[in-house]
Amino acid sequence: AAIVSLKYSKSNNCQDHGPVLLCFATIEDIITRLQDETEGVPVRTVKSFLSKIPSVVTGSDIVQWMMKNLNIDDPAEAIHIGSLIAAQGYIFPISDHVLILKDDGTLYRFQAPYFWPSNCWEPENADYAIYLCKRTMQNKTRLELADYEAENLARLQRAFARKWEFIFMQAEAQVKKKDKTERKILDSQERAFWDVHRPVPGCVNTTEMDIRKCRRLKNPQRVKKSVYGVVDDTQTQSPVHTPSQQTTVFCLFQILFLNTQLDRHCMKMSKVAETLMSYTEQYLDYDPFVTVPEPANPWISDDVTFWELEASKDPSQQRVKKWGFSLDEALKDPVGREQFLKFLESEFSSENLLFWLAVQDLKCRPLQEVAARAQEIWQEFLAEGAPSAINLDSHSYERTSQNLKDPGRYSFEDAQDHIYKLMKSDSYPRFLRSNTYQDLVLARKKQGRRTSLEKFTRSVVSGTCCLEKKNDHRQSFSSFISKSGFLEGSQTRIK
Repeated sequence: AAIVSLKYSKSNNCQDHGPVLLCFATIEDIITRLQDETEGVPVRTVKSFLSKIPSVVTGSDIVQWMMKNLNIDDPAEAIHIGSLIAAQGYIFPISDHVLILKDDGTLYRFQAPYFWPSNCWEPENADYAIYLCKRTMQNKTRLELADYEAENLARLQRAFARKWEFIFMQAEAQVKKKDKTERKILDSQERAFWDVHRPVPGCVNTTEMDIRKCRRLKNPQRVKKSVYGVVDDTQTQSPVHTPSQQTTVFCLFQILFLNTQLDRHCMKMSKVAETLMSYTEQYLDYDPFVTVPEPANPWISDDVTFWELEASKDPSQQRVKKWGFSLDEALKDPVGREQFLKFLESEFSSENLLFWLAVQDLKCRPLQEVAARAQEIWQEFLAEGAPSAINLDSHSYERTSQNLKDPGRYSFEDAQDHIYKLMKSDSYPRFLRSNTYQDLVLARKKQGRRTSLEKFTRSVVSGTCCLEKKNDHRQSFSSFISKSGFLEGSQTRIK
């Protein structure tokens, strides 16, 4: 009866919550099993020095029950699930406003079904003001307002200045003498209810709803609450969506849109998954979390092979192999770009790559240099009688010439895309088949074998040297002792 006297506003359209109610039903099934008298968590009264704490359970008991009854092997997973349940307000710590589950002796209490989120609560700021007033009227340490609650109370008092007397009277009417144990439990449950709907600053508001979902739902009363508690009452309603009348023009546009969607190319999920798996397998050797990098990272190991390779400017075998994955990988690597350019120069077709690099450089230039550099690129590669003329289709050439009337960093975008496709389909495959690339791959393989042999030999030699040094130290120490007569003197003293 005491709980029924607390009347907060509810949402009228519970059916609009859809999947959320299914989630609540699952949580409530777990809570019901947790509260079972035979197979649930033991609920007890904890005695302290001067008082008793009724109807509580410990966080460790909840975690152990979840691991046993929900087939959970990892305690961290059980704590995570318990924290998600606590964030919805079904269980709550009796001495903290932050609703999380801890695997220790922290005391928790179950929320009354009246306050469950599945009842579609939409408490207003006036209800929150009455609750805070009740807290200030009771001279109890456990009911003292936190700093953020005191700030919210002051803000609400300013907002409801005209009807504050009525709010205060409501609070006085609700603060009546009840049974001490019942009052303790009810106060904590009501506090947990408001910790869910007006959470501590910095905590996630689980009752918050995306404004786009609010528009889709036919519920203009749905409110997006502030993380910090108080919302302006003038903005409590979402705009109501009134569908427009479907005219002939609207239907024609709808038909055109649907026809366009039919012609749209869509990949099958199986093909997408196959492509993703292929990409992952291809780059598996380059993922340091999965495969030990070769050469090793010199910042976290004693191997300096990486520094030696960088100093010699010779690419590693993995690096050379990566150039064969795609043209992007070859152009991203400075050494790969240099080798590709040398190959094109040997075939007298380097102008395409030089143009592509010049356009890339243009995109990084300061704005004041862009116009002059764009004209230089045009004169060098696209103008009549250009020294390094490139082969462009008529469409790309016209677009580029139009863009140069107002030159910018992306004036050559169409031409660059066209040249990139040409290199990808013609020059790049020839580079991979060329002796230049094949010799690099074979040379790095041989050097890799030789390097591993050298590492093994070096480790054996260093180990032998260490043993020899130890033996030398032992011999010198033994000779020192024998010469000094230390052992003879000690034996004489023992006798």
